[in-house]
Amino acid sequence: MEAAQHVYWTQADFGYVMDRLNELKTLCNPVRPGDSSLTCSSFTRYCRATNLYMDLRNPRRNDERYNEDFFQDGEIGGYCDLNKQALLAEGEHKSPLQSWFAELQTYSQLNFHPIKDGRCDLIIEKPVYFVKLDAGVNMYHHFCDFVNLYITQHINNSFSMDVNVVMWDTSPFGYGDLFSDTWKAFTSYEIIHLKTYDYKRVCFKDAIFSLLPRMRYGLFYNTPLIAGCSSTGLLKAFSQHVLHRLNITQEETKVGKIRITLLARSTTYRKILNQDELVNAMKTMFNFDVRVVDYKYREMGFLDQLQVTHNTDIFIGMHGAGLTHLLFLPDWAVIFELYNCEDYRCYMDLARLRGVHYMTWERESKVFPQDKGHHPTVGDHPKFTNYSFDVEEFMRLVLLAAEKVVQHPKWPYKQKHDEL
Repeated sequence: MEAAQHVYWTQADFGYVMDRLNELKTLCNPVRPGDSSLTCSSFTRYCRATNLYMDLRNPRRNDERYNEDFFQDGEIGGYCDLNKQALLAEGEHKSPLQSWFAELQTYSQLNFHPIKDGRCDLIIEKPVYFVKLDAGVNMYHHFCDFVNLYITQHINNSFSMDVNVVMWDTSPFGYGDLFSDTWKAFTSYEIIHLKTYDYKRVCFKDAIFSLLPRMRYGLFYNTPLIAGCSSTGLLKAFSQHVLHRLNITQEETKVGKIRITLLARSTTYRKILNQDELVNAMKTMFNFDVRVVDYKYREMGFLDQLQVTHNTDIFIGMHGAGLTHLLFLPDWAVIFELYNCEDYRCYMDLARLRGVHYMTWERESKVFPQDKGHHPTVGDHPKFTNYSFDVEEFMRLVLLAAEKVVQHPKWPYKQKHDEL
C-alpha cells in the first residue's frame, strides 16, 4: 500500500514537482556572474534561461502555430559555456505540446554578451513565462495549460503576479480564449503574443519555458493513475489558488439545502431530451435547491460560471468539457457525469485528482439514445447523439449523491442538517 501511495504521489501530487526539480541539469553554464545560463528538466519539458537572446528580425512565420524551424543557429542563445551534446540528447519528446526541444535545439553559445555588448533592441526586465497553449475554446484542454503553468510556478518557487506571460505561437493568427479571465490568477498584465517582438533583437533577463499541456505522463492530460488512490494536494492547491486569486467565494445559503446545478447543453449533440422532466423531479424534494445553467460564454462570463460552480453541492452534466468545472467544486461536492458516452476515465480520473466524489449512470437499460450517433468520419458514435433518461433511476442516483454530500465531514451544514 505504501508503495502504491508513493507512485501516486509522484504521478499526480507534489512528488511530481520534486521529480522535475531532481531532473534539472544546466546545459549552458555561466562562466562569470551576469553571464547567460540555460537549465532544463528531462526532455526540455521545463527550462529556465537567464540573459536569453532572441533574434526575431527575420521571423519565419507561417500557418503552423508551432513551427519547428523557427530559429536558426545564432538566433537564440546566450553568453555561456554550452554543452551542445547534452542539449541535443534531450530530443526524445520533441513535439509541439510535449517539450521545448524544437524551440531550443538551435540554442547557441554566443561570442558576445547580448546585454552588456548592446546587442538588444529590447530588454525585458520582468520574468517571462513562455507558454504553448492547447485549445482555448475547450475548458478541459485549456485547463491543462493552466494546471501546468501552476506546477511550473512551484518548480520556479515563485507565485509573483509581476511577471509577463508570452504565448509562443509562430503563426500570424490570434488565439481564441474563452477562459481568459483565468490569466488574472497568474499575472497582473495582458498576455503577450510572441509576434509582438517581431523585427527586433530581444533579450530576456529571466525566462521560464513552462511545462506543457500534452506531455507524456504529464498532468492532467496524460496522467497514468495507479488504482485505488484519489485526491492530490497539488490539484486541490491549484483549485484554491485560482479561486482565491479570482475572488470566488462561498455564499451564504439556506440551512440544510443541497444546491444542485444541472449543466444544460445548447450544442447539437449530448443534449438531455427530457431535461425538464428530470429537473421537475428534483424540485419535488424540499431540501434541494435546483438550478439549470448553460455556460455559454456570450451569456455568462467565466468568473460568474465559477461562482455558480463553487457554490454547488451536486454538479450534473453530460460528458463534455464543461465538466472540467469539477476542479472548482467544494470538497464535499459530488460530480455526476450523467452519461459518459463510453469515455469512462476522462472525468472520473479528473475527479480523482481533484478529490471530489464521482458518479455516472449505472444501468444501460434505463438510458435511451435518440439514435446510434453520427460521427462525420467514423460512423456510429455515442458522443454524437442525444439522450433521454429514466426519471426514477435518475432520482435514485441523485439521492445517493445527496447522501454523499451530507455525510461528508466538510459539509458546512452537517450539524444543522442532523438537528433537522
